[in-house]
Amino acid sequence: MASGGMRMIENMLAQLPASERKIAEYILEHPRDVVNGTVSELGSRAGTSGAAVIRLCKSLGLQGYQDLKVRIAADLAKPAEPGYRDIEPGESFEAIVQKTTSNSIQSLRDSAEIINYETLRQAVDAMLRADNVHFFGIGASHIIAMDAQQKLLRINKGATAFTDAHLVASLIVNAKPDDLFFCISNSGETPEVIKALSLARESGVKTISLTRYGQSSVAALADIRLYTSSYSTEAPFRSAATSSRLAQLFMIDILFLSMATAQYEKTVGYIDKTREAIQFLKR
Repeated sequence: MASGGMRMIENMLAQLPASERKIAEYILEHPRDVVNGTVSELGSRAGTSGAAVIRLCKSLGLQGYQDLKVRIAADLAKPAEPGYRDIEPGESFEAIVQKTTSNSIQSLRDSAEIINYETLRQAVDAMLRADNVHFFGIGASHIIAMDAQQKLLRINKGATAFTDAHLVASLIVNAKPDDLFFCISNSGETPEVIKALSLARESGVKTISLTRYGQSSVAALADIRLYTSSYSTEAPFRSAATSSRLAQLFMIDILFLSMATAQYEKTVGYIDKTREAIQFLKR
């Protein structure tokens, strides 16, 4: 059963219009009212309207109120989770290991819950059809881009990963009809990525974005939008490209393995050949 309704609301809360935020806050405090009530009942209890409830579902990227009910019902059935825990001055190594492990696992679970499987299918299909996939990210996001490039090159899929915006612009304007531009920005507001995406749109290049969940300039410009979870009350040190980076790598792994299973025999053959080539270099 699909879950993640509460997580979606938590991620989007600060970005919602006032009427939708009012409903969202009510849901977080009274989730069982969603499961047991109608649209109009929820709107009335939250002090707004049924129409605002429907708008909230749309803002969350859900198919409707029933989708929200199913997800929240699944959330309520799950055992309590520990949440994110920040480090403190003078932490022991043991405590740091435990908190880092817990935060990382929580980040992966949260991101898994908000995956839209139809969008994931579209992204995998686009990557399988592409002649080349051009990955672009700045700073910590470039690490994710390089990991994605390395994975695709090992299965004989053309891929690039540059940080130089001028090179990326050159790739975009000279892209083949079936090339794909895949941009990565945790905030969704990285200026260089926004400009590159705008150029890709003007040039007619198909695009995929990977950002934290919610509305952003990067996601708004992309044809296909993938997300990781980024709950606003997470531990402050988590913003330093720790668990969020793992969530991005997690999404790249999902895309890679989805591509692999769609062309399993070919992928196994390419992996075997690249493994042999690497072993040859080590002799």
